[in-house]
Amino acid sequence: MIITICGSIKFIEEMRLVGKQLIGMDHKVYMPVKAPGVDYWEKDNSKRVIAKKGLGLIEKHLDKIEISDAILVVNIDKLRKKNYVGANTFTEICFAHYRKKKIYFLNPIPRQSYILDELQSIDPIILNGNLSKIK
Repeated sequence: MIITICGSIKFIEEMRLVGKQLIGMDHKVYMPVKAPGVDYWEKDNSKRVIAKKGLGLIEKHLDKIEISDAILVVNIDKLRKKNYVGANTFTEICFAHYRKKKIYFLNPIPRQSYILDELQSIDPIILNGNLSKIK
């Protein structure tokens, strides 16, 4: 299966670990790209915006989703938000749903009130950390 990994780029190391595990299970994996020289934890996001625009990172990631069979959302805790899903990841989830891709969540759907209904309505497959459930 071809799987594109989605999630907050602040957790690129965790996503890389998941990607290696998927490759070990004979899946082809596409990863998000972290813009070089950008500190994603920096409060001023102007460098991130410039990088995303200049490198076309959003469009390139959506292209990966387009040629994939599924996405895997690596939704882990961010600060005090359990199983966090950010704005870009939510956009990727909606795109994958629209393109009729399988949608896997590494962890349960977050209880983020502003997207909870939408995430529940797409009926993602919750892995509860168990990658072997990907079929």
